[in-house]
Amino acid sequence: MAILNILEFPDPRLRTIAKAVERVDDDLRQLIDDMFETMYDAPGIGLAATQVNVHKRLVVMDLSEDKNEPMVFINPEFESLTDEVDQYQEGCLSVPGFYENVDRPQKVKIKALDRDGQPFELIAEGLLAVCIQHECDHLNGKLFVDYLSTLKRDRIKKKLEKQHRQQE
Repeated sequence: MAILNILEFPDPRLRTIAKAVERVDDDLRQLIDDMFETMYDAPGIGLAATQVNVHKRLVVMDLSEDKNEPMVFINPEFESLTDEVDQYQEGCLSVPGFYENVDRPQKVKIKALDRDGQPFELIAEGLLAVCIQHECDHLNGKLFVDYLSTLKRDRIKKKLEKQHRQQE
């Protein structure tokens, strides 16, 4: 397994729209394992393949305290099951150090393939609903900062660009 490099905002590769996974094979399962290792190391609770510069519709998540409930979503889709929205403070491994409130539907139905390519569906509420929406946004080239005002987004962008320059 390997720790992969996580792209950081405003890297333009984060805006790439991911392509559907055509085949679930050992190479994809190796990517899944590497993504879990990367996510746990970061540390985070969700990671989309786009964030590690692999433009496939693949998301890994683990919302448990003990990091022992890994979830894999291949070609995930969701639909809102309610008009009600909740506001959650979201953070992102691609926007490190920033947390902002985002409104999202409270309840969604998720359809995806699992690690073995088997289809499944589940109803998600709370943190799982927020997380799958956040990660699916990544697969569509969207970041949580896109839900913020232009002023907030530009401020975050400037701070991260400054950090990136100082690291070089």
